[in-house]
Amino acid sequence: MSGSGFSIYVGNAPYQTTEQEMGDFFSSVGTVTNVRIVLDRETGRPRGFAFVEFSEQQSAERAVNELNGADFNGRQLRVNIASR
Repeated sequence: MSGSGFSIYVGNAPYQTTEQEMGDFFSSVGTVTNVRIVLDRETGRPRGFAFVEFSEQQSAERAVNELNGADFNGRQLRVNIASR
C-alpha cells in the first residue's frame, strides 16, 4: 500500500479473483488508486483478502457502507476501513 490514499480491507475474497476484477468492482463507489491481493509467502497463492485504496475518504466509507456483505464472484465480502 502506498499510504497516500484511503484504504479498505476486503475479506472473504475469492481466491481466483484478479486485482483488475476487484478494482473494477470497487470503482462503482469511487476512484480506485491501488489494489493489492495478499499472497501466501510460501505458496504464492492468494490468502483470501485484499486491500483496496481510494483517492478520497468518502469513497472508502461508501465502499464499507454499500459493499460490505455484497456478493462478489460467489463470495460474500467483508469490507472495513483498513487500520494503518
